[in-house]
Amino acid sequence: MGSLHVQAVPKKYPYQAVTTVGMITDIVRNVAGDKADVEGLIGEGIDPHLYKPTRNDLIALKRADIVFYNGLMLEGKMADVLMKIARSKPVYAVTEGIEDEGDYVLNTEAQHFDPHVWMDVSGWIHATRVVAESLSEYDPKNATFYQENANAYITQLKKLDNYAREVLATIPENQRILVTAHDAFNYMGRAYGLQVKGIQGLSTESEAGVRDIEHLVSFLVENKIPAVFVETSVSDKNVRALVEGAGAQGHMLVIGGSLYSDAMGKTGSYEGTYIGMIDHNVTIISRALGGSPPENGMQNKLATAH
Repeated sequence: MGSLHVQAVPKKYPYQAVTTVGMITDIVRNVAGDKADVEGLIGEGIDPHLYKPTRNDLIALKRADIVFYNGLMLEGKMADVLMKIARSKPVYAVTEGIEDEGDYVLNTEAQHFDPHVWMDVSGWIHATRVVAESLSEYDPKNATFYQENANAYITQLKKLDNYAREVLATIPENQRILVTAHDAFNYMGRAYGLQVKGIQGLSTESEAGVRDIEHLVSFLVENKIPAVFVETSVSDKNVRALVEGAGAQGHMLVIGGSLYSDAMGKTGSYEGTYIGMIDHNVTIISRALGGSPPENGMQNKLATAH
């Protein structure tokens, strides 16, 4: 399902914008400024792959003037609701157009889209441009305002992109291997030169078999990888199984930290912003795999840099 643009204009300000995941909420707040009240449906620590809209979500979507979602099947269980809502109001996918950019979108072996575009900051710069264009289409008289806000935010994102590249490059080459609970980090791996292995597939619904875990343990032991990572929105039991398996073979493997994959940190915290989320992830990954990031991240704001 792509974006379905029913033409409408704001009846009053601030109008109601509703978004699915926090990373999108953050873009829309930055671009819309005081023209919109932005309400995100899927909060911190919640897995969007398995998320079913609640009664309150349905009320929020009905009340919304404009809706933004990720697309690429991230919100699989919400697709029908979004299709229905799109008959009466503008509904936009922030990954719109990205499928047309050659081979940018990653696929699984089963040829499902990988929706985790936000893990590559350049993918989220694209999403920011889509939001600016969409808001300008919805509210043409404030188009310049949205464009200026988007440009200011993109300037910050470009700094973040450079930080990620520089900090992850400090990891010794033979240790640039990122192992996490599920396959949410392939865009990050491609953008910043990490080999990525998720225990589960792209959706957290896929189960990791005993054999998968054994293979991964052997790989970690052979390559002397120092750390693996848990995720805030996914169970850590499979990652703990890796640590135990490696220990049984005499390899000291640690949990390098908890990464934000499909959800950001606590609302109101630095890690509860998209920039803070990525800063946290790359700083933690770099440190645990033998790199040398700044103590408290790019802006010296990380609360949980260990």
